[in-house]
Amino acid sequence: MLAFFAWYITVSMLGLLTFPLAWRLLPALTDRGYSLSRALGLLLWTFVFWLLTSLKILRNDGASIFVALVVVVALSVWGMRGKQEENEADNSAVRSSFSSLLAWFKSKVVLVLAVEILFLAAFGFMAFVRANNPENVGTEKPMELAFINAILRSPFFPPNDPWLSGYAISYYYFGYVMAAMLAKFTFTSGSVAFNLMLALVFGLSASGAFGVLYNLLTAYWKKAGPSEVRLALASLFGPLALLILSNVEGFLEFLHARGIGWSGTPGEVNIWTTLGRLVRPNLQAYNFWTWLDIKDLREVPSLGGEPRFWFWWRASRVVQDYDLMGNFVEVIDEFPFFSYLLGDLHPHVLAMPFGLLAAALALNLFLGGWRGKMNLAGLDLPIRREGFALLAVTLGGLAFLNTWDFPTYLAIASGALILSLQQERGWRWELVEEVLKFSIPLGVASIALYLPFYVTFSSQAGGILPNVIFPTRGAHLWVMFGTLFVPIFLFLAHTARSYAPNWKIGFGLAIGGSALLSFLSLVIAIFAAQTEAGQMLISSQGVSSLGDVLREAFLRRLAFSGGWLTLVLLIGAAIAHLATQPNKLSSEWRAHPLPFVWMLILFGGLLVLAPEFVYLRDNFGTRMNTIFKFYYQAWMLWSIAAAFGVIVLLYEARGLRLVASSVFLAVVFVIGLTYPLLALPNKTDNFNAKNPEKRTLDSAAYLMDYYPDDYMAIQYLQTLPLGVVAEAVGGSYSEYARVATHTGHPNVLNWPGHQGQWRGGYKEQENRGPDIETLYQTTDWETAQAILKRYNIRYVYIGSLERRTYAVYEEKFAIFLREIFRQGEVVIYEVP
Repeated sequence: MLAFFAWYITVSMLGLLTFPLAWRLLPALTDRGYSLSRALGLLLWTFVFWLLTSLKILRNDGASIFVALVVVVALSVWGMRGKQEENEADNSAVRSSFSSLLAWFKSKVVLVLAVEILFLAAFGFMAFVRANNPENVGTEKPMELAFINAILRSPFFPPNDPWLSGYAISYYYFGYVMAAMLAKFTFTSGSVAFNLMLALVFGLSASGAFGVLYNLLTAYWKKAGPSEVRLALASLFGPLALLILSNVEGFLEFLHARGIGWSGTPGEVNIWTTLGRLVRPNLQAYNFWTWLDIKDLREVPSLGGEPRFWFWWRASRVVQDYDLMGNFVEVIDEFPFFSYLLGDLHPHVLAMPFGLLAAALALNLFLGGWRGKMNLAGLDLPIRREGFALLAVTLGGLAFLNTWDFPTYLAIASGALILSLQQERGWRWELVEEVLKFSIPLGVASIALYLPFYVTFSSQAGGILPNVIFPTRGAHLWVMFGTLFVPIFLFLAHTARSYAPNWKIGFGLAIGGSALLSFLSLVIAIFAAQTEAGQMLISSQGVSSLGDVLREAFLRRLAFSGGWLTLVLLIGAAIAHLATQPNKLSSEWRAHPLPFVWMLILFGGLLVLAPEFVYLRDNFGTRMNTIFKFYYQAWMLWSIAAAFGVIVLLYEARGLRLVASSVFLAVVFVIGLTYPLLALPNKTDNFNAKNPEKRTLDSAAYLMDYYPDDYMAIQYLQTLPLGVVAEAVGGSYSEYARVATHTGHPNVLNWPGHQGQWRGGYKEQENRGPDIETLYQTTDWETAQAILKRYNIRYVYIGSLERRTYAVYEEKFAIFLREIFRQGEVVIYEVP
């Protein structure tokens, strides 16, 4: 509990200290960046600390963290004392001083209270959820805790790889530096920081989504609109749509558990059989569930009225891929509420508040907040110097947090600029040149600021591959995004009544772009088929030539037409709206937020459309990871657009349109909220109502209950100087690596499959696994001593897991090494 309040006070004070800087740098936003000041402060604080520690100017300790905070405060003082140039967005000159800040606070009491209450409520809610399910076990949670503890232990950056001694972490670890920095600053253990960081990211994302939506709505109703209180209440739809609203799978689980739609018998031929064969020739469908063909849901329900145990997992796997042989290929399609329920502190989750920050910066750019010029190496860029610098730090931080996000938000910033210039000057091809002069230097600067990270980073990414045989079924796409599709389509229909979209251009470009993507995928496939790997892939599909593959793929795309038709319709409508030009040079249309919202819809559509034709080559060899990351980004963009559309539609619609829209949206929200209402008690054992004493934020507390000897040994190791530890080596997603994970001492090797993913190969692992096996099992001390020296091992750990994994010959350690700990089955030896 004390740790929770320490984090809350620290981050809240950080937000207040950073706000003067945000207030100066974000003049076009109605909230002047207040809702995002915590995220901005955390980003800048971590950036300064990480950079100075990476350059060996500072050490990774509490004093250095404080020095980095002083630098951020100094920037904020500059923001408070500096004189803001004339802001063309509202034609007023503002002096950034304490008195004007105070005046702003007095005029925005409702907004400030709303942001503060929302952040505390969201942070507290997720901390409570995590306290009821805190264990750091399963999925990739051990990896994430291992990174936090390794960073806490590392004297400088890059931090030690906890599972490959002698190497630095080869992963985007910026979010874990944030967690470790806050842990060290508040004297919190890494195991508690793990859960608090997840709760903090949830709270920051809630206030960020609120802020982006609030600024969009106030820009939309610049003259007359809802009251300040109603605007604040309406803006709550932002975090609701982003963080709570879920896909349709939870509602389907509710129906499935009650046997609804479960008629017919296996082998029966009916309308579902016909529809199923249109989708997949060997799909044996005889009712709705077998036709829908989502794993687990096609199984006969127990009819107990309760969803299956762990039913909530299936919601992240609703897209079903099958190869030409009918073999199931797993696809991941997470959405935010699932991620927080699961409890993985993964980069795509850590990046959420900063993606929203980047979106807010793009909105400020679009609204004219940084209108002006700067000269960079002889190039005249259409943006002021401070705006360019803030964008570069933020986008570079996103690349370091979750590299997949970087091109998306760079594109959004570039799109915001071109829309702003287009509204000011009208469309002309010179705008493309202006935007390229902006986006290329911005991308380079964003990478350059974080260059020390890239020096030690290697990746499994290996280019672009064609997706020929895995189109997404329309039914699965609507199960995934239906709760966002409905409000977005209703919103587009509503705005089409007022802005006369250019449907010809919109659908022409959407269809033409899809055809171009399909052609590029075909070209890549033809080249890939000439390789040995391509030939092996073709033969694995039970066909003899690329032509056979393409024929089957074409038939599949016809059968799965619902998916790509939905996306073409959505993308075409978004482009059609962007192509409209209502009074394009009038002052009323300038800085109007509708084009920005349409752009979010368009980019979300492109992100979902891309994996229909191509995917990033990685160790998985499928489009699983590409869909995972692209769908997640699309959910973020579409949730903001959907929330904006709902508010505008309900405020402006009249008569029958209002009634019909309200009914549709009410049904959608009921469907979308079914999942969290069912999943939360399922995942948390009804919030530990029967065992409230089990509630804790310590993700390592489970060790005391299940592995008390290991728990005490780990507690002891945490007090010892940094050194390489020898422990049993095992595969990914397992109990192995527990010592390094919980202590921050690097082990020689663990989770080798993940190491291969992070480094794009297995060269660095060499003979480490066999060497550790030899170390434990050999009866020859000289052989063991050579291995100890080779990997500079300081601690040899022997516990129940080591004894189960190896035929341990302990006598050699007892003779030649010093025993420093023994309890139960666990003994630790120290190498002199």
